Amino acid sequence: MKHSSPATDGPAPGRRTVFLLAHTGRPAAIRSAELVVQGLLRCDLGVRVLEEEAADLPLPAKPHVELVQEATPDALVGCELLIVLGGDGTLLRGAELSRASGVPMLGVNLGRVGFLAEAERDDLDKVVDRVVRRSYDVEERMTLDVLVHSDGEVVHTDWALNEAAVQKISPERMLEVVLEIDGRPVTGFGCDGIVCATPTGSTAYAFSAGGPVVWPEVEALLMVPISAHALFAKPLVTSPTSVLAVEVQPGTPSGVLWCDGRRTVPLPSGARVEVRRGAVPVRLARLHHASFTDRLVAKFALPVAGWRGAPG
Repeated sequence: MKHSSPATDGPAPGRRTVFLLAHTGRPAAIRSAELVVQGLLRCDLGVRVLEEEAADLPLPAKPHVELVQEATPDALVGCELLIVLGGDGTLLRGAELSRASGVPMLGVNLGRVGFLAEAERDDLDKVVDRVVRRSYDVEERMTLDVLVHSDGEVVHTDWALNEAAVQKISPERMLEVVLEIDGRPVTGFGCDGIVCATPTGSTAYAFSAGGPVVWPEVEALLMVPISAHALFAKPLVTSPTSVLAVEVQPGTPSGVLWCDGRRTVPLPSGARVEVRRGAVPVRLARLHHASFTDRLVAKFALPVAGWRGAPG
């Protein structure tokens, strides 16, 4: 699931360009964007931003700052890197662009946890320096491909980096579902929903629903029930080649599918959601080689006082 390679195959020197995406609704993002742009321009790198965001950013009046109208894959043509400044929502927005364009994403966390981010707001000078020197690796993260069937036909296709979540709509009634793995039924119950997640998403919605934390280098798919009324309603971890399915039972309330909490589609009674490993990964730029264990401890501020380590 995770493959790293040196980022040495970018555009030729003199034509290097970085795309900057920021949550300009946050003052911290505006200031951070200003510092990143100034740092890149000082080192003769081109910078490309969205017109709507540029209006909120104090950008220098230099020709190297390119403006594009829409955040489409074509807007990243010629860019060697996508730098994203913001919280989890902005990082997932950046992941959509990164996956569609193939341009690696380097996230700077301006929110709370930010597992997708590689740096914090205090690391901006380091970020600029490492980008200028091309001192970063590129890592591929597993995604999910999602199909929605209704009346025997595919009515919707989607993808997710973190999770595809089937959820109830009516707060007063449970969603009745049957879970299936690799073409065989596993169990059925009433619940608030089901989260199908990647290892990357194991620290997102699946974690909140009681799922296990899965290290990013582990290749696996997760299926985590949300508030299920059943004796056997445990999180399941399957092979990365498995096909997970959630069937919304006929005669029960309709549901809804959320992909990464950003894209949604209604699920009528009788709908079937199939989830499998995605054909296209998301490429993340990595600055650090710290273990995921250390990241986990730091992000959740886990208590490790008293640890003595392995005997010498």
